Amino acid sequence: MARSANQKKKLIILRSLLLERTDAEHTLTVKQMISALASYGISAERKSIYDDIAVLRELGMDVRTRLDGSVRGRCVGYYVAGRDFELPELKLLADAVSASKFITEKKSRELIEKLASLAGANDRQSLNRAVSISRRSRNRNEEIYKSIDVIFDSVAEDEDISFRYFGWNAAKQKEYHRGGDYYSVSPWSLVWDDSNYYLVGYDRDSGGIRHYRVDKMENVTRKRGEKRAGSDEFNRFDIGTACEGSMFGMFGGKTETVTLRCDKSLANVMVDRFGRNITVLNDGDTFRIHVKIVPGETFYGWVAGFGGRVRIVSPQPVADEYRRVIGSALEPRN
Repeated sequence: MARSANQKKKLIILRSLLLERTDAEHTLTVKQMISALASYGISAERKSIYDDIAVLRELGMDVRTRLDGSVRGRCVGYYVAGRDFELPELKLLADAVSASKFITEKKSRELIEKLASLAGANDRQSLNRAVSISRRSRNRNEEIYKSIDVIFDSVAEDEDISFRYFGWNAAKQKEYHRGGDYYSVSPWSLVWDDSNYYLVGYDRDSGGIRHYRVDKMENVTRKRGEKRAGSDEFNRFDIGTACEGSMFGMFGGKTETVTLRCDKSLANVMVDRFGRNITVLNDGDTFRIHVKIVPGETFYGWVAGFGGRVRIVSPQPVADEYRRVIGSALEPRN
């Protein structure tokens, strides 16, 4: 009975052995497969291995034969050629996880280990060596993963959520917005911007579309039975612009089409920031662009950082507010 049970496992274990130990540079011979199976208490004959490999191929596994170049037709081993993820793809995903400030250090290591498990044993070490996790500016809020699940479930069930929202003060302590009262928000989308996750939702208290950093949301809870509001407002919201990273910090507010006049030396900077689809109007030594942004201190600080090589042309209220903000920054403080 035990032998029969082990035989039933043979095909699964053989598949695992091929995935774990082989690639284009490393093969397993039939003799090695028989020996490896024996370590699991499974006896196998050469012919049964050939039959098993044929079955794995029929099931879609890309098992290939390495032939001896000096002896025509002689097989020197078998290996798995095609995988769900190739090593360069896994390195790309691992690098993205490692670079994200949104993901905590603990979760980054867990995710990278899971990605590494998709590679063969011979590639796993190079994958781990290729990735280093920076401790700088990395999020420490482990609750964020639960919050994301709640948000996705609420969107799927067309329900509101509630949560507390906080920032940091000069003492590096949490300060809750609205005096710690709970927000009541209809969630519509999650947006990835500048290595952070943002919830795009309709705020019932303020009556408009707002953006919230998910890692600064606490006690996110579904409000069962309370249907979402703000569908008309969200349909008018330019989510494409938000995803292009031109919303400047994803702070809530009205999206404006702003005209900027820029020095020609900044063409590359503007294309990188706003994408290749922007219209560039040349004016001699300068050029103008029309971009959609949410005006605010983050945007104004970005403009000021160019030292006069970028100017806000229109609309006039945005240009006036920029001058006020910059002027206020220059005023002496007690």
